Amino acid sequence: MGEKRQVVVVTGATSGVGRAIARRFARGGAHIGLIARDREGLDAASEEVHEAGSKALPLPSDVADHHAVDAAADAVEDALGPIDVWVNCAMTTVFAFFEDIEPEEYRRATEVTYLGSVWGTRAALKRMMPRDSGTIVQVGSALAYRGIPLQSAYCGSKHAMKGMFESVRTELMHKGSNVRVTMVQLPGLNTPQFDHCRSKMPNHPQPVPPIYQPELAADAVHWAVRHPRREYFVGGSTVYSIWGNKLAPWFADRYLARTAVKGQQTPKHTGPREGNLFQPIPGRDPGAHGDFDAQSHDRSLQWQLSRRVGELVASASAALSGTRRRTRRRPSAET
Repeated sequence: MGEKRQVVVVTGATSGVGRAIARRFARGGAHIGLIARDREGLDAASEEVHEAGSKALPLPSDVADHHAVDAAADAVEDALGPIDVWVNCAMTTVFAFFEDIEPEEYRRATEVTYLGSVWGTRAALKRMMPRDSGTIVQVGSALAYRGIPLQSAYCGSKHAMKGMFESVRTELMHKGSNVRVTMVQLPGLNTPQFDHCRSKMPNHPQPVPPIYQPELAADAVHWAVRHPRREYFVGGSTVYSIWGNKLAPWFADRYLARTAVKGQQTPKHTGPREGNLFQPIPGRDPGAHGDFDAQSHDRSLQWQLSRRVGELVASASAALSGTRRRTRRRPSAET
């Protein structure tokens, strides 16, 4: 009988970062539960997982519905086995000035992006805590720390996700649980959200530069599962956005007010669009990449250094721990 493969659940698995995460874990040999709304994307993502030599379980579900998320978790465990890793990655948003977002639009974006991560975390903990094992990853953003124009619904949801994550983490520590939770804060990424999320702006939305490819985010999530710690920052822009806001939020306010509205739109005039806020856009597979391949980076020096420092710290800690154990076992010299 072969070694048990890891079972990983990814929400928002048909598009962007979620799609790249599913691919990354499948390449590592994990079986993947894929949670998303659109059938075309689920079929395509499942095929990619199968091509990597792993099992895929496509689960058409709306993460805003906590009953649907819990049922999806049951289906994964029935078909693939106990869930080892749960990744909360589903999102949607409205690119617009705050006063132009209708209450039902704001509610929907919040229910998917924030409450979807709440329901996913609940479903995972319900199954992981009795086994006292497992890892939950919250896919965050630099915008969990720093709000920007045109993104109030998304920024609010990511801020809320961060607060929920910190509460859950401290509760697990209080209980002495071996279930791990971590949050990965990401930079601007070349994902299809800028093609299919609702927009009320005159021009086509774009991520805040510098732009990175979603595979960088997927590698970071995969790394975070194998080396869980409280939080990871990915990309130099994430680091200076977070620390710059801590040190001089007044400067960030003025800079973003001056540059970020234009900076989040391309010169291409597209006009407002409905997008996929309430229903998936039928007839297409969104894939992992958006329209910005030419401007996007597939590597980050900051992330490479961060990983290297983590490896060095882990090695030093293991060496120190081994030295202490040997010292405790050494018999005292007789006098």
